[in-house]
Amino acid sequence: MYEALFSVLKRLNPEFTHHLGMLVVRLAGTPLGALLLRPEKTLSPAMRVETLGSTFESPLGLAAGFDKNAVGIRGFHALGFGHVEVGTVTPKAQPGNPRPRLFRLPEDTALINRMGFNNDGVDAVARRLKTLRARGGSLPVIGVNIGKNKTTPQENALDDYVACTTALAQYADYLVVNVSSPNTPGLRGLQERSFLEPILRAVRDHAEDTPVLVKIAPDLSDDAIAEVVDVVCDLGLAGIVATNTTISREGLATPVDVVARMGEGGLSGAPLAARSVDVLRIVRHTLPREYCVISVGGVMSGDDAQRLLDNGATLIQAYTGFVYRGPFFARKVLEEMGGLR
Repeated sequence: MYEALFSVLKRLNPEFTHHLGMLVVRLAGTPLGALLLRPEKTLSPAMRVETLGSTFESPLGLAAGFDKNAVGIRGFHALGFGHVEVGTVTPKAQPGNPRPRLFRLPEDTALINRMGFNNDGVDAVARRLKTLRARGGSLPVIGVNIGKNKTTPQENALDDYVACTTALAQYADYLVVNVSSPNTPGLRGLQERSFLEPILRAVRDHAEDTPVLVKIAPDLSDDAIAEVVDVVCDLGLAGIVATNTTISREGLATPVDVVARMGEGGLSGAPLAARSVDVLRIVRHTLPREYCVISVGGVMSGDDAQRLLDNGATLIQAYTGFVYRGPFFARKVLEEMGGLR
């Protein structure tokens, strides 16, 4: 059914379609939505994962970038995600990059985005999370992905991460330091140890008991990945999120001229599957098993998800698969993994 609907939706502006999708998600989070979406099958207790000081109903979560402003958490939970990572959140609200900034590559089951951390700012997101926690009820594990404002100079980036941490740590089950988006000028340079180590140390110190992870780019060299792992271990952080979107355009089925017209941005979806496994193996080769690794990139099916778990992922996340397979994506993946009964 969704395949037929997607044939119509793909003719619409991708960002407009995203907003329509968020309306559906928010409806799913209401009592009426929960009643209408009550699953026929239940999640097996064997799918539970104990990590980051929390119990995850399943290893499958929603990657950062879809719910930037913490408005659809209950809905995503109702649709089957065991955890939801909101953000990226910056200290000040910002509109992001000029439109168009989101593109579909159906031949590759992929997306290109250069959104640029468009979000309502840390105060608005903190208020929503505070209200959500106060109301209680069934919630997924909630992660918060934090970044710096576009206008903040690189040398002052640490202040932005500390501001986000101070405001959000008390409402988050875990925090993710995003230094790997390709869509904020200079951000990826913060993955260099001279910048990264003081930022992560400051976030750790201000997060108090909230676990802290760092999100890395798939375009890092093997040596650079190993150095990030060293920093994580040296500082005693909780783990790594691997990976963000890629700036590579290699091996795409979409015609080169079509991709060129889309311009810059991060590529996500099926083309990242192989690199996600490669990076995961590099991380796991040096990162002790007690550290959490959230693997992201190319999860389109249960087989994709299981492959990441088999290669050492503690948890997995998806974004593009949800766009292409529809609102029941999480349940489909979990069923394909044998996690529903």
